[in-house]
Formats: sequence, C-alpha cells, structure tokens
Amino acid sequence: MTPDDLLEEHFRLQGDQKKALKKIGLSTVQDLLYYFPSRYGDTAEVTSISGSEIKQNAVFFGKVSGLKTSKGFRSKIAMAEAWLEDESGRIKLVWFHQPYIAKMIHEGASVRVEGKVTERKGERYLSNPKIETVVKLPLGVGDSLFTTSDTDHFLYPVYPETQGLTSNWIYHALQKIFKSGIIDTLTDPIPEDILKKYNLPTLHTALVWIHSPKNQDNALSARKRFSFEEVFFIQLQKQQEKQKLLKTGSFVIKPTKNEMADFIGEFPFKPTAGQNGAIQDILRDMGSGHPMARLLEGDVGSGKTAVAAAAVYAAANADLQVAYMVPTEILARQHFESFIKYFSHLNVQIGLITGSGCKKFPSKLNPDGWTTISRPQLLKWLANGEIPILIGTHALIQKSVKFKNLGLVIIDEQHRFGTLQRQKLTRKDALSPHLLSMTATPIPRTLALTVYGDLDLSLLQEMPAGRKPVITQIVLPTERDATYEHIRKEMAAGRQAYVICPRINEPDPNKEAVLNVKSVKEEAERLRKKVFPHHRIEILHSKMTPAEKEKIMGEFEEHRIDILVSTSVVEVGVNVPNSTIIIIEGAERFGLAQLHQLRGRVIRGNHQAYCFVFAETKSQKTIDRLKAFKNAKNGFELAEYDLSLRGSGELYGRKQWGLTDIGMEAIRNIKMVEAARNEARQIVEEDLELAHYPILKKILSTKKEIHFE
Repeated sequence: MTPDDLLEEHFRLQGDQKKALKKIGLSTVQDLLYYFPSRYGDTAEVTSISGSEIKQNAVFFGKVSGLKTSKGFRSKIAMAEAWLEDESGRIKLVWFHQPYIAKMIHEGASVRVEGKVTERKGERYLSNPKIETVVKLPLGVGDSLFTTSDTDHFLYPVYPETQGLTSNWIYHALQKIFKSGIIDTLTDPIPEDILKKYNLPTLHTALVWIHSPKNQDNALSARKRFSFEEVFFIQLQKQQEKQKLLKTGSFVIKPTKNEMADFIGEFPFKPTAGQNGAIQDILRDMGSGHPMARLLEGDVGSGKTAVAAAAVYAAANADLQVAYMVPTEILARQHFESFIKYFSHLNVQIGLITGSGCKKFPSKLNPDGWTTISRPQLLKWLANGEIPILIGTHALIQKSVKFKNLGLVIIDEQHRFGTLQRQKLTRKDALSPHLLSMTATPIPRTLALTVYGDLDLSLLQEMPAGRKPVITQIVLPTERDATYEHIRKEMAAGRQAYVICPRINEPDPNKEAVLNVKSVKEEAERLRKKVFPHHRIEILHSKMTPAEKEKIMGEFEEHRIDILVSTSVVEVGVNVPNSTIIIIEGAERFGLAQLHQLRGRVIRGNHQAYCFVFAETKSQKTIDRLKAFKNAKNGFELAEYDLSLRGSGELYGRKQWGLTDIGMEAIRNIKMVEAARNEARQIVEEDLELAHYPILKKILSTKKEIHFE
C-alpha cells in the first residue's frame, strides 16, 4: 500500500460508496488519511436505558435492531423505526419525515443515540433522536467484542458522513491503512526546525493523534499542526506569487499633484482621510515600476468607487486602458453610470460590456448621454485604443475582448472571481497591468492575511460626511404591526423599501419538510393583499433573467416600485439612494457578514435609514448574534465577532474561501497565521524556486492552484 494508491485497490467498495467518496473528493489512500474527524465523542456521557427518566435528555450507547420504514396510522407521515438495546433494556426509536434513516444504519450496528425520552400509552420512545454509528461500545454495553478492558470510557472519532458513507466505515478503513505501516513511510512536509520552533507534532504522531486520540490534548495538538500546515502551504504559494510579481515590470504611472487635485476637486463631496490615504497607496504602487497588487476593503457606502475613479483617471491620463470587472450586470450598469458622472467634464470615452449588450459614453448625438452600440463596434474601438475605460461582467475576459494598451485592472468583489479569471485580464507582453481588487465583504484580519496573502491591503474605515448611521431594530412578532405603520409613514414621505426573504418559493410539502421560512413570492402576495395594499410591490430573485432583473431594478430606481421583495441577490451592488428601509425576514438564516451587506443597501443616501430584523427563533445564540449585528460600529468589528461567535467552519461558508474546516480553525488564531506567513515569506525570499526545499517544491507542484471564490 502506498499513499497514491486508489482506495478501490484495497477496499471492496459498493456503488453507493464509490459515489459518496467521489462526492467528497476522496480517491487515494492519502486523501483518506487527511479526512479528519469533525468532532470526538466521549463514552463517559453514557446513560443506561433502564435508568433514564421521562422528559430527560439522554445519551444511550447500544445496538440497533428492527430497522424499518412505515407510515403514521392517521397522518400517513413517512417515518423510520428501530429498537435500541443495551445491557439494561431496550427503547423504541422513531424518526418522523426521515424514512431514509432506516437505510443509513445497518442492522446490529453499534450506535450512539441522543434525544428526549418520551412516553405514549405506557411505551417509552425517543422522537427524532440524533444517531451515529460508533467504533466500539463502552465497558458493560454489548458483548465482549465491543468491551474495553483498560478504561471505562474513551474518545471516539466522528467523521463527516454523506449518503452511502458512514463514520464507522471511514474509521475501519483508516485502521486498515494504519496497520499497513504506510504512515511510517510518509515524509513530513514541514521542515524539522519549524516543527521544533512551534512545538508541533511530527506528521506520524499527528496522524495517529487526530484519528485515535487518547485524550483531548492529543486531538487539539494534532489539529493545531494540520491547521498550521494548510495555512503554511497557502502562504508559500501566495509569497511566491508576490515575489515573482516584484520581479516583473509594469507601467510607471505618476500623475502630477495638480492633475490629481483637479480631478478629485470635481467630486461632489470631500474625500475622507481613508479615501485620501488609499489613493496615495495606489499612486505609490503604480509609480514603482512593478505591478500593483492591492486589495481595497471597505464597508458598503465607504467610498471605494471614488478611490477606484482616481486610479482610473491616473491610468487613463497616462494613455493607458482600464478594465473594470464586476460580478453582476446590475452592478456593471451602476458603475458605468457613476463613472459618467466622475468623467463627464473630461473628454474620456467609457464603454460597458455585459451579456445583455454594449453601451458607450458619450453619444455622438447627445454629448451628455450614452448610446447603445453593437458588440463588434465596441470591440473595434477597444482594440484600437479609442475606448480607454471598459466596465463589464465576465464578458470582459472572453477571447474576443482585446485591449490595445491595458494598464490597470480593477476587480470589484474580488473573492467572486478565481485566479484563472484574473489572469485572463493580464497582458501578453513583458509588462503586467496594475491590479486593484475591491471588496465590501468585511473580512477578519487573519482571513485577509491568508487568502489575500499576495496583496497589499488598504482599508476604508469611515463613512463620507453627511451619512447617518442606519437605525437597526430587532423586531419581535408582537411588534410587526407597529413596524409596518412606521414604514407606511416613511413611504408617505417619499421613501422606498426592500423586504429580504431567505427563499424564492414555498417548499413542496410532498418533497421536503415544511420550513417556517418566508419566501419571496408568498411574502410579496401577503404584503400586497394584507399589509400595503395601496403601494406598488414587485419581486426580484436569482432565477430571473438578466433582462428581467434589469427591468425591475430600473423601475425601482425610477420609483415606479415602492417595495422590492427579494432574496439576497440585492446583497452586492444595488444602489438606490431613495430606498431607506430594509426588512430582513428569517434573519437567523443569514451570516452576520451577509446581514451587514444587506443593511448596506440603505446607506446610500443622506436620509435616515432603517433596518428591521425579523427572526423566527428565540434561541440565545440567535439573540446574541442579532444584538451584535445591531450594535457593531462597522463591518470589520462584526467580522471579528462572527469569527469568535459562530465558529471558523461556519464563517461565510468555508467553500467561498477554498479552505478546509481544519484550515479555517487556523483563522481563529492570529499568532498561527502570522507565524505561518512569516516562515513562508522567509523561505521564499531566500529561495524563490525552493531549490533547497525539494519536498516543499514537490508538494506545491502537485497541489491544485489555491484560489478563492
């Protein structure tokens, strides 16, 4: 057995197991070795079945039997049933609306069951308990095959499961791998001096401790080591990218102080100190002779577009072209209109390219307005350099889009674009364009240091003068009517409102459990009929076509719609200054960062804005999160709170950042991230190609390019 062997070479896999392994990305022996437990159970929690009491929350260990699916006698509800038995007795298990459980657990399996003991007609049972297979049962439970002789309790690993693949199968597969002696042949990828410096266990020890810990200290030490390892390799790659960039040439862009002062002096507001500082950072980078690689991070409404406009002016003034890429057509059109305002006093042509069509400013017939043009015409003018500024969506990176002299690339909400997409906007000659990335997503410092390790960071931490803080209120069910009355008064004064719902349609009760979650379509109908019958209400969601979204947003901007009921599709970029009210239904279903983004939709104007948060659950965790959302001074503070409160695995959804759960654990530890970053930077600065670190070089070459969506 070798690390690169396919699992099917050593294990007899059923069809559903093959599908499950492929689904979670496990194909080789090494993949399985790096598939870590999500948590550890402790058999000390055990309660005997005979000793349990009615209405008691209990944890049982035992063997399961009598697994079957059935339907309720009157309700016809599909359900699963089973019996659980330990040394003291047995108890019935029932799962309503979950018949699939009878197929997930094998007859006679050793299991851990957790739930509330209930009684009906003299028979005790557990309703919808949690159940998971275990490797062995605690002392005194079951027969001798499952009995430990040296201790009365132990830790057991619980692995993330998927349909067709149980935690128990994963455990036994790993035990077979360990018995083969394969871990003795593995080379530790982390240099020995780094392991000693940070007191990290070796690869061999860490693999044993993470899969079969004797105690919690073993498990924590192993997880710390693998967290460090993941961030260390990300930092190695990012530092290599950064050092290679520093060895590349780029355009020297050095506008005079008077030129920049004249352009910024035309802004309809006085720039904040943060904006001025960010502009200076950008101008310093663009004048260095090396490609700029900077991330501009700031709350919604903090003025990132104005900073971008200053960078665009500097590049265009040097006879270079600018590509400005954004994630949605709505946002592209809004930036196009914003840039017309910034550049209307100058003789500068601006293009817009999206999947729906192309536009150009100024129009020959109307010097103060834009005109719709054909795609071939826009591409022709772009290729010969007549259009210096092009704003667009992914349409910008198609092969047919060619620039004559691309000098600056700006990417808004950059985590939505992959590395490969960004590379398509670079030049073919020796000179690389400058890169400015921007995001309104509040990111904890540790996460920014990790996923954007190759970028320099500029922060906008203050709002432009005149912007009033949004008044945020957590609304109880009994306070809905008073809230609606307040909204009526605001709309009578000419304001508009968003209503955000977690889902588009109501669930099909025949296909999935009916959730107490507001849907866009149902809520819009309810508001039209019962709450705001005299106001114009429309809907917006992700399944609408770009043309439909464009039409609805145009009508909302022109105030032909009073209330827009939407999913979180309005989270990014929608800019309607007259909309000063946002209601967020089912707020517990959104992350704090997303709630903050949604609230930012009503901070665009100078009227007082309101955010009303409706939550259906009353759990203390939900209340604490919503209070933090209400009281946070800015998005950065909120992001740090989200990280500490919700847990690293839940932050924004780890898939967005391309990190595993164990990698996200490192993000909660600033010292670990900084240590990994410093060690990686020191190695790369001394040895860019890692010639003296063949193991690191080999591992990096086999890893897929690390990028974050």
